[in-house]
This record gives sequence, structure tokens and C-alpha cells, in this order.
Amino acid sequence: MLAALVNLPEAPPSLGAFLGWDPQPVPLLPALGAVLALAYGWGVYRLRRAGRAWPWWRSCSFATGCALLIAVTGLGIEGYGYRLFSVWMFQHLTLSILIPPLWVLGSPGVLLLRATAHRGLGRIVVLVALAGLRGRPARLALHPAFTIPVFLFSYYGLYLTPLLDIVGATVPGHLGLEVFFLASGLLFIVPVLSTGPLPVRRTNLGRFFDIFVEMPLHVFIGVVMMMATTPMVALFATPPPHWGVDPLEDQNIAGALAWSYGEPVALVVVTIFAIRWHRDERRDNAVAERYTTDDDPDLRAYNDYLRDLHGRSTLPAASAPPSRS
Repeated sequence: MLAALVNLPEAPPSLGAFLGWDPQPVPLLPALGAVLALAYGWGVYRLRRAGRAWPWWRSCSFATGCALLIAVTGLGIEGYGYRLFSVWMFQHLTLSILIPPLWVLGSPGVLLLRATAHRGLGRIVVLVALAGLRGRPARLALHPAFTIPVFLFSYYGLYLTPLLDIVGATVPGHLGLEVFFLASGLLFIVPVLSTGPLPVRRTNLGRFFDIFVEMPLHVFIGVVMMMATTPMVALFATPPPHWGVDPLEDQNIAGALAWSYGEPVALVVVTIFAIRWHRDERRDNAVAERYTTDDDPDLRAYNDYLRDLHGRSTLPAASAPPSRS
């Protein structure tokens, strides 16, 4: 039934077969990636036509995320992902761990608010966007009590229960899971990295706690897969015989990917987060010091006294009184 609705590749899995252009009958996510890239590019064009700058690295980051979305769901790798656990896991990790940070670093929300005209239809778009970004549903969806369980459920709830066998055996279910991976990754990373308008701006310590909780827990599922002695998911237990794939060995590869794939991405995310945290601390300290100086008359008088002494010490030598010999 599944093979009748899916373009299952005939050739055994290889790098060349993975990278070949072979879209499925319903190329939902490749189309989404192309539409998002075009919309983002149009926003950048409007902004620059108005004489306003937009960082090039943000555009590159968002465009890379869109290109990855098109690649992992539009190339031949998508067909293999229906029957190979390792390929499916690679798609899962790319959709949930790699693409969301690239999109968030591109700041599409900020671009939307800056590039959209604040009059006529554009004003309605801006008001709707702000209402969505700052409304109660967004507040609940971005709360760590919701985002972290959803993100972890996409691993433990999917691979340690029969859920993947039930949902992933149909084309709509397969596509729905891919959309869910994207959404869960975005919900988790937006509060950590986003600089745009959010319903609640969490403290840096709170965001660091979210990263610290998620990183070791999602890696552990890879260890479980590599230690398993039987196939964990029936959907991937019987790949096409002419592919020549051992399902247990393929599951070990999937576990190794789950264990190792996210570590470089997490390192980059933590580095960016640490740089921003340090920058925020310096800015807050500068503001606090300026506020204290302006409000304390004794400290202000003392600083004036020091500046006066510094001015006297730098008087030119010609102004000093002549010495008596």
C-alpha cells in the first residue's frame, strides 16, 4: 500500500542516490522551503530598496535552512527515508535540530515587521503578526513546560512506542511527522536564540537551563538504539531485499546519528548564546553604572573632583611659575 503511493527508489542506497532529484508525489515541504526563501528574499529586497540595511549573515542563515529543507525532503533521500531507519533519523535530526536554529538566526519575524508597510494592508499584516507573536497562545506554546516535553516526545514517544509504526506507515502520517519535527525544533529554539518580539523574554539563566536539560536527554535515545538487539521499529525491519541493507546494522547507524549529530550544532548554539549573554551583562552593567553615577550626588561630586585634578595635571609646562635659582 505504501509503495503504491511513494516513489521508492530502485537503486541500493548510496550518496549519489541520496542526492538525486526525486520529489515525492506530494512535495509539500520542498514547496514550503521554496516559498519561505522567496518571501524572505522579497522582504530583504523591499528593505534595501527603502535604504535600510539588513545583515548579510542573517540572509545566508535563513537561505541555508530553506535549502536544507528542500534537500532532505525533495531529493532521493526522502524516498529512502520511508524504509531506512538511518535515513529517517538523519531527516529527523536535520528538521528538528539543524534547520530551526538557522531560521531563527535569520530573524524572519524582525524582517517581516521592518519590511512590511505600516499602512493599508501592510498595517493589518503587522498587527496580526504582533498579536500572534505576543498573544496568550504563543506564551503557552513557548513556555519551557511545553517546549521541552514536546521536543523530547519527538524522540522517546516516537521510537519507544508503536506510534511511528502506526503514523509513519501512511504518506500523510509521514509528512505530518516531518512537519511536527520542524515545529518542535522551532518551539524549543525560538525562546533560546530569537531576538524578535516574544510574549515573554526569559532570563539568560532560564534559557541556559533549557539547553542544559535538553542536550543529554535527547542524546540518550541514540544509546538505546545502538544497544538494542532487535529492530525497534517494525516499519524499518524489512527494507526492500534488493537494497541489501541489514535492518539491525541500519538501526545502529540511526542510533549513532542520534547520539552524535546534534553535538556540533549544540556547541554552536551554546557559543552564540554565551556571546549574547556576555554582551547583555556588559550592557546591563554599563546602564547600572551610569544610573548610579547620575543619581548619587556624592559620587558625582567625587568624579568631578577627579576630573578637575586630571585637568590640572595636564596643564602645559609654560603655564608653570618660573623657578628661582
